[in-house]
Amino acid sequence: MVTKDTVLGIISCIIWTLTFQTTIKYVFITLRADNHGEGGIFALFSLVRRKYKWLIIPAMIGSCALLADGIITPPISITSAMEGVRDHLAETIKPGPLFRGWFLDFCTHLPVIPIVLGILILLFLVQHFGTQKVGKAFGPIMFLWFCSLGIWGLIYVLKFPEILKSLSPIYAYNLIRTNPLILAILGGVFLCTTGAEALYSDLGHCGRKNIQASWIMVKSSLILNYLGQGAWLISPTNLNTSFLNRNFNPFFDIMPAWSHSYGVILSTIAAIIASQALISGSFTLINEAMRLGLWPKIRVKYDSDSKGQIYVGSINTLLMLGCCMVVLVFQKASNMDAAYGLSITVAMLMTTFLVTFYFHIKRIPIYWIGLFVSVYVLIEGFFLVGNLTKFLHGGWLTLLIGLVLFSVMWAWYNVARLKQGYLRFAPLEPNYPIIKEIIQDASIPKFSTHLIFITDAPLDTEVEVNTLFSIVHKQPKRADVYWFAHLEITDAPYGKQYMVRTGIPNHLFRIDFKLGFREDQYLPALFRTVLAQMSTSGEVDSKSRYPSLEKFNIEGDRRYLIIEDSFNNIENLPLIKGFMVRYYLLLNRMAMSRAKSYGLEDSYVTVETVPIVLNMGVLEDLKRTNPIT
Repeated sequence: MVTKDTVLGIISCIIWTLTFQTTIKYVFITLRADNHGEGGIFALFSLVRRKYKWLIIPAMIGSCALLADGIITPPISITSAMEGVRDHLAETIKPGPLFRGWFLDFCTHLPVIPIVLGILILLFLVQHFGTQKVGKAFGPIMFLWFCSLGIWGLIYVLKFPEILKSLSPIYAYNLIRTNPLILAILGGVFLCTTGAEALYSDLGHCGRKNIQASWIMVKSSLILNYLGQGAWLISPTNLNTSFLNRNFNPFFDIMPAWSHSYGVILSTIAAIIASQALISGSFTLINEAMRLGLWPKIRVKYDSDSKGQIYVGSINTLLMLGCCMVVLVFQKASNMDAAYGLSITVAMLMTTFLVTFYFHIKRIPIYWIGLFVSVYVLIEGFFLVGNLTKFLHGGWLTLLIGLVLFSVMWAWYNVARLKQGYLRFAPLEPNYPIIKEIIQDASIPKFSTHLIFITDAPLDTEVEVNTLFSIVHKQPKRADVYWFAHLEITDAPYGKQYMVRTGIPNHLFRIDFKLGFREDQYLPALFRTVLAQMSTSGEVDSKSRYPSLEKFNIEGDRRYLIIEDSFNNIENLPLIKGFMVRYYLLLNRMAMSRAKSYGLEDSYVTVETVPIVLNMGVLEDLKRTNPIT
């Protein structure tokens, strides 16, 4: 039963949620926590990870929650829009020369599910071709969309100005205090702010000032539309009416009759645009997770004309299958509502934790930090409890998807740390005399003119013991020039720099690349550029050393050597670690090889495998039975 106090209370909750959650927390506070102009949960983590490494956990939880939301948002947005199209056609189309027979039946009983599946599949298929050109049209369309929202709402606000009472927070307070169904109501109210996290993620594409300026217009339009829907509900026709057995939608019902077709078409396009934003955001999240060592290496396609525009084919396929599954499982937008919102609440709480520690690093006074934490943990805690009421009705799905994604990140991150613990480094300089002799030893077949090793040694004076073993002991490798390339991913999103350390002049060099976490790690282009610059400066001769080729100034051949680690004796690990390593190996089979992740062609790469012997030191119980002679 619709009562005036309930409507005023719900609209008041929506208005003040938009004010506190989206406007104050995100638009005015969180957007200031930018990493060289970039936003998003991983950019925020990069600002705090040096001092608080353990914050990787809330960063992983928040990112997985956002990815889970990326599977729910496109189905619910497009299904809701298509249901509006179906209802509009059923009301407006009448039998006539154009509408008769099967076509009339099709238009008046529009098959929503097949059409939604078709739109979703088409939306994901076009991702491969890039979205930059299509994206240029999004701005004007969304401007028209928000203007229309405001105008439609304003019409009913002018008819029933009593709805303006809901601008007072007292109605929200009274609803929270007295309504026994407040948790379920809060679960619905929260849907008005679910786009705030995506707003922060798009900081790098839009800019803080642009977002803040446009939010004034966007928020005004949203509030006017919500007020208009509330005014429609408290109108004499609808007040004290039960809608339990009636198909109604205040959003479409406040549209003037002459604008129904226009509104239905525009809402469908807006739903597709919102879905596109979530899909692009998912690609960016996975790409950043890979750069931070939290996700298996998979192929990423970059749009050379636009920084930040990427396409991840495998994730695109998984999202498409996930979205289609959601549509088939829930069938209706009202059923999908139950699965929507819970994951975003979790992501917002994680952002709150990260922003709190960012404030601490920035030396914000402790009382301001305390006020921020108290207010937003309280608000988001209430919303979390409200959304948990949806758990059995569909909320379990987003949590299940988030847990699966988190298990991938957790296993990949922890096993990588485990492997790092078994890495051994040795000084390179004591081996210079041996390497010089190998270079001069014609009895050793030449392996390559330029031999490039990829090293993880943090000190520029060291390399892995396994690398030295490969050069000297495991089929000695003679080359004219030895290179040791180290790639460091910085906390900044963009930027490419390198430093060179000369070991043996003209014969051995260490290159330290520093790349932003959103930069492409395409090693051939990086090395080719460095070699050209060093050749120009006279630091190294890049030409071939074979006499038959040298006289023609032919560039020297290059070979990359990658040393891969393989796990042995997994059964000797504790149960949980052993399970995690086996899970990691399963993921690694599906991941892109290390060579391909650096953009290396197979013909230029040699891969050597070195076993990691787990928990196997000196065998104390091994005894010699014959005497020493």
